[in-house]
Amino acid sequence: MIYHLTFRKSWKHALATGPYTAKSLEKEGFIHCSTQSQLVPVAMDFFPARRKLTILVIDETKLKPEVKWEKPSGGPPPGVPASDKFPHVYGPINHDAVMKTLDMERNADDVFVPPDNL
Repeated sequence: MIYHLTFRKSWKHALATGPYTAKSLEKEGFIHCSTQSQLVPVAMDFFPARRKLTILVIDETKLKPEVKWEKPSGGPPPGVPASDKFPHVYGPINHDAVMKTLDMERNADDVFVPPDNL
């Protein structure tokens, strides 16, 4: 499984209008995803003002667009080894590849905590 961090309203919009897209698809040509171990560092680094995020749990084998495992251009976020590669989805995410959606919130120490049923 690979994981994409988004907002509940963005996922609901995609369910009503077509495959899921993200601004990065238009800007960079792909949708950023993570491995399970990369989720918290990515959330902490790229969503500093957010209290709650939605995780799309994606079955990579069911995706219609190509997935490439690549190193991030600006280096990984703090807490992710420099050798790590990230899954990048080169097209809109088809709904049937999303196995479930889960919410992830910050704890009392202001750190995102993945849900137990991830």
